[in-house]
Amino acid sequence: MGCHIDGFIAVVAHTHVVQEGPVNDRKADVIAAANTAAEVALRLVRPGKKNKDVTDAIQKVAAAYDCKIVEGVLSHQLKQFVIDGNKVILSVSNPDTRVDDAEFEENEVYAVDIVASTGEGKPKLLDEKQTTIYKRAVDKNYHLKMKTSRFIFSEINQKFPILPFTARALEEKRARLGLVECVNHDLLQPYPVLHEKPGDYVAHIKFTVLLMPNGSDRITLHPLQKLQPTKTIDDPEIKGWLALGTKTKKKGGGKKKKGKKNEGDKADAEPMDASKTDAAAS
Repeated sequence: MGCHIDGFIAVVAHTHVVQEGPVNDRKADVIAAANTAAEVALRLVRPGKKNKDVTDAIQKVAAAYDCKIVEGVLSHQLKQFVIDGNKVILSVSNPDTRVDDAEFEENEVYAVDIVASTGEGKPKLLDEKQTTIYKRAVDKNYHLKMKTSRFIFSEINQKFPILPFTARALEEKRARLGLVECVNHDLLQPYPVLHEKPGDYVAHIKFTVLLMPNGSDRITLHPLQKLQPTKTIDDPEIKGWLALGTKTKKKGGGKKKKGKKNEGDKADAEPMDASKTDAAAS
């Protein structure tokens, strides 16, 4: 889900299993993997750190749950009216997908996108007709041949010149036909529906974070249902990442007000694993 005010964008995504009671087995593992990876990413997307640090860390977290981070997912810097800024965090490092090395800086905004899978993490496009979300490729131009395509493209330029939109918002009943020619000539960027292999589970968590002078502010959140993962996380490096605070401690000896706790500082987070659910059950 995404929205903007005057072009300043916030996005969020979460995964919820529709059932009564706690989620268990591999479904719990993959949601816990995505959530723990998101918590680690929140602590590593900070000024002075590099995008590669986040890529390596989230892959290690997923592996601890015997899951994989899904390939091809990018976390972008956000700017006014720009949902896919130049600074990018790659989900999985491989020879086919490369991004420029980048260092995070104060006053930047990022959409951190985590997708984990119990399978291979290489989902496939099965049916292009399932795609309903598109975005205008502002750097591309082409003289469309079909009248329907030109009508649709004109409507898109008027109503949705920069940010993603749904095909349902277009007035033309024959929009699908016109969209195909626009996509074929790279005027539109499709957001395809991808499928893992049958029997595998995928979890998706996405949030928006502001890199402020006093630390990181996660401004979009989601309620997480109770999980009972099968894995126990003992890796000291993962625990060390989760122990990092998200706020910068103030210098000097200023007095703290009694009863006031910095609720924004997400320090000492714990991995979601089997050891916690056993204790909760007893």
